[in-house]
Amino acid sequence: MTADAERWAPEPAKDSGYGRTQFERDRARVLHSAGFRRLATKTQVHTAGSDDFLRTRLTHSLEVAQISREMGARLGCDPDVVDTAGLAHDLGHPPFGHNGEGALDEVSQSCGGFEGNAQTLRVLTRLEAKVPGAGLNLTRASLDATSKYPWPRKPGNRKFGVYADDLPVFEWLRQGTPGGERRCLEAQVMDWADDVAYSVHDVEDGVHGGYITLRHLLDDADERAALVADVAAVYSSSPPEELAASLDQLLADEVVAAAADHDGTFRSQIALKRMTSVLTGRFVSSAVGATISRQGAERVRRYEADLVVPRTVRNHCALLKGMALRYVMRLRAAEEWYERQRTILKDLVAALCERAPDGLDPVFGPLWKQAGDDAARLRVVIDQVASLTDHAAVAWHRTLVADA
Repeated sequence: MTADAERWAPEPAKDSGYGRTQFERDRARVLHSAGFRRLATKTQVHTAGSDDFLRTRLTHSLEVAQISREMGARLGCDPDVVDTAGLAHDLGHPPFGHNGEGALDEVSQSCGGFEGNAQTLRVLTRLEAKVPGAGLNLTRASLDATSKYPWPRKPGNRKFGVYADDLPVFEWLRQGTPGGERRCLEAQVMDWADDVAYSVHDVEDGVHGGYITLRHLLDDADERAALVADVAAVYSSSPPEELAASLDQLLADEVVAAAADHDGTFRSQIALKRMTSVLTGRFVSSAVGATISRQGAERVRRYEADLVVPRTVRNHCALLKGMALRYVMRLRAAEEWYERQRTILKDLVAALCERAPDGLDPVFGPLWKQAGDDAARLRVVIDQVASLTDHAAVAWHRTLVADA
């Protein structure tokens, strides 16, 4: 067995009779996991269940996996490794999306904070019920491909990929890498697929929901300047004048212009879907083409190459993210429900800390009893709350807090 196909916990050999690879097994383990099913009722941008059209963490993850698989296969990556990374990359996200992530980070500082990507590693290697002490026990290559931020928490850096008590398995999965914080090609492919999916699809959802009006941007120069300023402050290091030129180019594209007057009719839905499809294909093809141009036609994988994304394409992607930020996320953040979500999760952590271990479910109760100190016990409570769906968090709060 190659090092890439090794698992943290040794398993007996399996023979299905038709030569399944270790990486095909990885993909199946994620797809059939409880954590993956729970993504169906976890928020992407809009609250899960609020609209049948809008994406959840589950549909987003399926889209990221599809983009990752096709892009990775064109470069030479094992398609099941990049597919697995796409399916698994959001398993650690808590109820209520990034809003919930921020709330849990606030109340978990004494045990190392909370970060969705570090929680994903914890779910994959510890919390999912498959192999005792090893979670889903995925191969080294698949775990490495899922590591968007392959470093522990550092001062001033909000993003990280591993908690202190998960360092042993993290160090194992990073064996054989060039060292440092470099990501494998499969992780870079998954990360770009994630950027493409949520930038394009969040705008599609925003237009469909009436939050984003592309016509307003086309007609209002001041609004375009304000959007550029937001993107320069949050999503891009490109100078504002460069972003402004990229925005003009993006809005002048015929597929974007055709979706500018969306009114919910069948014809306008076709135009919106065409915009989504064309932009997704363009962003993916540009990265594949630029990488092949630099690397050559030879198929590459793991640490044999880095993904190359043209600057103009990165600008367009960042501008789409800015549209979702400016016209959707900030509007939602001003809603009373948005603050209520944070209160629900903070209340749950406090209530479960008081009621543990009896208040925890049968998976987490024994882990709380085994924890060696207060920080470890808090981490178990955080694991419990993070595992809940949006609806379950509301229901648990109603039982443990509101009705107390």
